[in-house]
Amino acid sequence: MKSSDGYAYPPLPARLYGVWFRHMRVYTKNLLSNGLPPFLEPLIFLGGIGLGLGKYITEMDGVPYIEFLATGLLMTSSMFTAAFECSFGTFIRLEFDKVYDGMLAAPMNVGDLIAGEIIWAGTKGFFFSCTVLIIVGLFGLVPLPQGLLAPFIGFFTGVMFATLSLTVTSFVKTINHFNFYFTGLLSPMFFFAGVVFPLENLPPIVRPIAEIVPLTHSVRLVRSLAAWQWNRFVLIDLAYIFVFVAVFGTLAISRLKKRLVL
Repeated sequence: MKSSDGYAYPPLPARLYGVWFRHMRVYTKNLLSNGLPPFLEPLIFLGGIGLGLGKYITEMDGVPYIEFLATGLLMTSSMFTAAFECSFGTFIRLEFDKVYDGMLAAPMNVGDLIAGEIIWAGTKGFFFSCTVLIIVGLFGLVPLPQGLLAPFIGFFTGVMFATLSLTVTSFVKTINHFNFYFTGLLSPMFFFAGVVFPLENLPPIVRPIAEIVPLTHSVRLVRSLAAWQWNRFVLIDLAYIFVFVAVFGTLAISRLKKRLVL
């Protein structure tokens, strides 16, 4: 394949795999320190909140509360790991390590680079959804075998938050500004997207806001999967995810291209 500037590029899958493989090699060099904290965090929350409140709240949406919470945590693990990867991780590679300068010297363009970042974040979302699923599955907190499909929703959740985080990164000038993103958006989303309690319990004025945020749609999909109950909301949630990825992915590529190509 030849680019517009006359250079011969490898096939697109090879270019995307090159970005993915580079990140995988770097990440797995310190797999224990990189992978253990994001893996333990939802389990600690499940133990602290699920077991504690589970004594006072017996059921939520017709299922034991700890099971209700466990299905939601499958998606929050994917959300946080993808958000960290494409905010702090991307910013460090961009501004401090200058990793992208070397990568763009290879036969690839900015679109390939950002798409590879997004696929890598989705892979991490899949991996952490799997690890949390294994633990909660051992305690019988997620219905099987349909629960085995949950990591695939985790992959798309990771992709979705990767595009959002990359867009945020394109605006950030100093790494401390990510505190506003995590504290002001992701943390409230954790509590108001149907993870801890059903959306029906929210005040009517807040419910439309909850429908706008991306985590709501991932959680609703995985809950439908766990209960094996499908309705019109499933198609709406799937459409939301694909439109969200297309819009924010395009925006992230467009804005980061200005920072990467002078």
